[in-house]
Amino acid sequence: MNELYVICRAIQIEDGQVSGFTLMRAEPTGEPKPWRIMITRKGANVYGYENVCPHQGERLDGNNPGNFLDEDGNFIACSVHGAMFDLDSGECFIGPCKGKNLSQIQLVVDDGDVCVTGVELAED
Repeated sequence: MNELYVICRAIQIEDGQVSGFTLMRAEPTGEPKPWRIMITRKGANVYGYENVCPHQGERLDGNNPGNFLDEDGNFIACSVHGAMFDLDSGECFIGPCKGKNLSQIQLVVDDGDVCVTGVELAED
């Protein structure tokens, strides 16, 4: 079984909101590298994505760290190029990367904790 790494409590992410996190991922050489992710919640379901726009590899929150939603708060928005993504599928439906998806990460909710799995994080 893959190891679970606790990110936060599920209740810390408001329904329909997105929260960003920076974890330290272990490279194949063992070197730690910052890994920016975001987690969104719709009802009891949580979804995780890398904080990277598939258009040109820019951070989705660009110059506004932590600001992932469009002005109406309905979709994930790339602050650099204006692409819009569905909260639960990560699919781009408006913008220069239309039809592409955000890179999804594996999440598990374990006893109320949102955990990432399927990746090796660097030791503290």
